[in-house]
Amino acid sequence: MKIVLEPIGIIRTPFKKAKDAPRQAAEALMYTAVAEIFPPYREALEGLDSFPWVVLIYFLHRTGGRGDLKGVFSTRSPHRPNPLGVAVVDLLEVKEDSIRFRGVDMLDGTPLLDIKPYYPTLVPSAPPPPEEPKAQIAPPPPLTPGRQ
Repeated sequence: MKIVLEPIGIIRTPFKKAKDAPRQAAEALMYTAVAEIFPPYREALEGLDSFPWVVLIYFLHRTGGRGDLKGVFSTRSPHRPNPLGVAVVDLLEVKEDSIRFRGVDMLDGTPLLDIKPYYPTLVPSAPPPPEEPKAQIAPPPPLTPGRQ
């Protein structure tokens, strides 16, 4: 099966190199960026300005290869079978040909694949994370006869 995705725009950010970009959008609320939308998709921006947050889906075009795939689904590594990025960002402005947003972890020139409104009410409440990831929790010591 072949899947073909067509970018709807290009994301313009202050980050030219991966080493300069924040690791996650949630850690980058001090940075803003602009997504320039290609002409065939500009009318799709209508109504988007009524949402405070949007979900951006983009292609991680400069990951430098897939890397080791072992355990990659349990990480947020960009080195994946399908290098897609997903970020919930603060929508600051919608123009007829672009959007401006806050929460930037993308590199300049990143291809934008889709924009979706973010509805917090559609995200089920998650339990609080454990104090330590499972992988770091040591198993209990074995029981010794006569001790409880």
